[in-house]
Amino acid sequence: MLADRTTLTQFLSEERRHHPASDGDLNSVILEVALACKAVADRAAFGALRDSMGKIDQTNVHGEVQHKLDVAANDYFLRATERSGRLAGMASEELDEPYVLPAEYPRGKYLLVFDPLDGSSNIDVNVSVGSIFSILRAPEPGVDATTQDFLQPGTAQVCAGYALYGPATMLVVTVGRGVHVFTLDRALGEFVLTRESIQVPARTSEYAINSSNRRFWEPAVRRYVDECQAGRSGPRHKDFNMRWIASLVAETHRILTRGGVFLYPRDTKDPAKPGRLRLLYEANPVAFLIEQAGGVASTGRERILDVVPSGLHQRIPLIFGAEEEVALIDRYHREHNDRPYDSPLYGVRGLFRVSGG
Repeated sequence: MLADRTTLTQFLSEERRHHPASDGDLNSVILEVALACKAVADRAAFGALRDSMGKIDQTNVHGEVQHKLDVAANDYFLRATERSGRLAGMASEELDEPYVLPAEYPRGKYLLVFDPLDGSSNIDVNVSVGSIFSILRAPEPGVDATTQDFLQPGTAQVCAGYALYGPATMLVVTVGRGVHVFTLDRALGEFVLTRESIQVPARTSEYAINSSNRRFWEPAVRRYVDECQAGRSGPRHKDFNMRWIASLVAETHRILTRGGVFLYPRDTKDPAKPGRLRLLYEANPVAFLIEQAGGVASTGRERILDVVPSGLHQRIPLIFGAEEEVALIDRYHREHNDRPYDSPLYGVRGLFRVSGG
């Protein structure tokens, strides 16, 4: 049955041959994360039958109301990875401070950073959700990690990935040698390799952005979206399709599957938040995956992976996907963010024209 298939365990064993000095600890951490993802997938698949739907009467560190599955997923990640002795600490989007391992378990040489359930607003309407993770080396192996230990730039990641809980459960992983997709075979209980060495096309005619925030966008973003919406008659001379799923994992998977560009840019909606997505839990792992697949990830002003984190829950703008589109958006940031952009494409006609009465 598996004669022509490669399991995640087999794939990681083969990858280890490229690193003769490796002791296998990284592989073990990845497999423990995969176990947590299987548990989340199982809980999500049963929905209300396992009391996984709906919100609870508490908020997380970000002030967001938590869903039942948020809390369960966070617990699955902690329980699946805390005992092995391969981690020095964990940081979760759902926790204010780094998770300190129970005293009875040994400390290892890696750090695990994760968003246990991305897109939780989709749970109750049965739309795809996911989990995102990143693995770093602990600056001081064998002892409890401090907050400062986690504040490493994205270039320091040794592994990143996500699980997508959709019609099929998929685990997408990079260890710095391309991006590979594994699909959960529920009969075997194993993730099986189904796509290797994904590449994001350099060109696209598809973009993803939450247009309800248009009034808060910077001039560069307004120009880019206006030009896309102008279609063949506009300066881009082609039609674009817009997509928005409200799940970073699902958006990333679509771009890795068929190309595109995603924008969650800086805006003026809340001046205290220069961006919406979390650098450590979301932007860094996604940027690592996208770059390994030949794409580009930027804030609009700089490469995501070069940003040195200033805090455990730092937020940041995130633009990623097709190389040519991200390069254009970056150029518009350089050209237009220091002076007004009056959207000439929509001055006479268009969806976004505001009438003076």
